[in-house]
Amino acid sequence: MFGLFGGGPKISVDEVKAGLAQGTMILVDVRDKQELHMTGTAKGAIHVPLTVIAAKCDPRSPDCLPAFKDTKLTKVLYCASGARSSNAAPLLKRLGHEDVQNLGGLHNWVAGGGEVVNV
Repeated sequence: MFGLFGGGPKISVDEVKAGLAQGTMILVDVRDKQELHMTGTAKGAIHVPLTVIAAKCDPRSPDCLPAFKDTKLTKVLYCASGARSSNAAPLLKRLGHEDVQNLGGLHNWVAGGGEVVNV
């Protein structure tokens, strides 16, 4: 399925954990709020639904979240299957974010040993 969207996992969970610990990465859950309540979210992730990424992640927007003002920090995206995060990646790049990675789905995070927290 990932091949259809060109957005399969490109980065390992261990790399993401290390980047989060070092403060060089931001993990972004682009799923809808209902999905977070049903399945939880990756520990350390920021929730920004795909539907609001343009406003919340544009460093020029007054609505930009503080975590997205630094365009040099690596942004690692995930959703349920990898499709929405694959769609979000080029959008973030167009907004000026230099390094955007697609982890794929929440299942990739779990399979790699990532912790999930209830919302």
